[in-house]
Amino acid sequence: MAAPTPVEIEDRIASRLLEVLIRAGLIIALVLLCTRIFAPFLTTMAWSIILAVSMYPLHQRIARRVRGKQGLAATLLIVLTILVIVAPTAVLMNSLGDSVRGFVEGVREGTLTIPPPKEGIRKLPVVGEQIHKGWSDAHRDLPAFVHSLQPKIGELLRRAILLVAAIGLDLLLFVVSLVIAGIVMAHGQSGAGAARNIFSRIVGQPRGEKLATLSTATIRTVGRGVLGVAFLQAMALGLVLLVAGVPWAGVLSLIALVLGIAQVPTFIVAAPAIAYLWMSGHYGTASAIVFTVLLLLAGLIDNVLKPLLLGRGVDAPMPVILLGAIGGMASDGILGMFVGATLLTLGYAIFKDWIAETGPVP
Repeated sequence: MAAPTPVEIEDRIASRLLEVLIRAGLIIALVLLCTRIFAPFLTTMAWSIILAVSMYPLHQRIARRVRGKQGLAATLLIVLTILVIVAPTAVLMNSLGDSVRGFVEGVREGTLTIPPPKEGIRKLPVVGEQIHKGWSDAHRDLPAFVHSLQPKIGELLRRAILLVAAIGLDLLLFVVSLVIAGIVMAHGQSGAGAARNIFSRIVGQPRGEKLATLSTATIRTVGRGVLGVAFLQAMALGLVLLVAGVPWAGVLSLIALVLGIAQVPTFIVAAPAIAYLWMSGHYGTASAIVFTVLLLLAGLIDNVLKPLLLGRGVDAPMPVILLGAIGGMASDGILGMFVGATLLTLGYAIFKDWIAETGPVP
């Protein structure tokens, strides 16, 4: 048999290359079409996976109590989560909506009153005089003060109403994600096997198993140690404020949640509330002491929970996880917090393994 000529070899290579390019183009087109179709559900599915991964150990504990019935365990966990998390959140969000609505109606009808400012405000550096002057103008003639700030205050109120509506929608999406997470947890073993297979396919069997385990542990750490602690602290603080009758309890709990996620001490929110308890004159000494103690406990509970939950079970330093969470949140919100922490932790693990395999430089 005669050997192929250079022209025939070139034709075969060109034909094979064209076939590879066509296959790659079809795969890319399929991926793009699937991504476009799946895009509206991407955030919901991402939250469902995060919730499923974070709650799966608790799901397995419940499953062992109900004789291994995975579906029943998932249902019980979803109902328990709704009672413990969603219900108090709905109460606080209702308080937030009432506060915003009451403020809008008070401004519109001219019934809102502003107390006079304290003289000590003048002593604040740089902005003390301006704050005191604006506060005094609002106290003397609030309608005229509001009119002077138009259209800024109208835009601010519009954004506040949109914020309340967005929080309500997010709460509904959370419930939907929770239900989907229950379905994922009911089939957790197959899902975990699929995740390990994906990692193993990308980086090989031994390292794939390690990275899959590390990803799972990182998501659980961020979910419990960052978002979970911030949420529990904000809910505890908000419920105490609500029971104590402190104005704008829903707003303050939302601020506490944002500060907690950003790793800023939420005692910043508790301190003014404690000052209000003692300076408003609406509370007796005993009730003020009780609510002060509760607010102090709620404002400082993260100092106990974070060391217990942040970094447990993860083969990476706590600063790496924390920096990834904060950086991810700054770039892409709460969802980015999980993505950032996971990616930075995986990058740290891969870099550490690469250094170990390279060995010392001769």
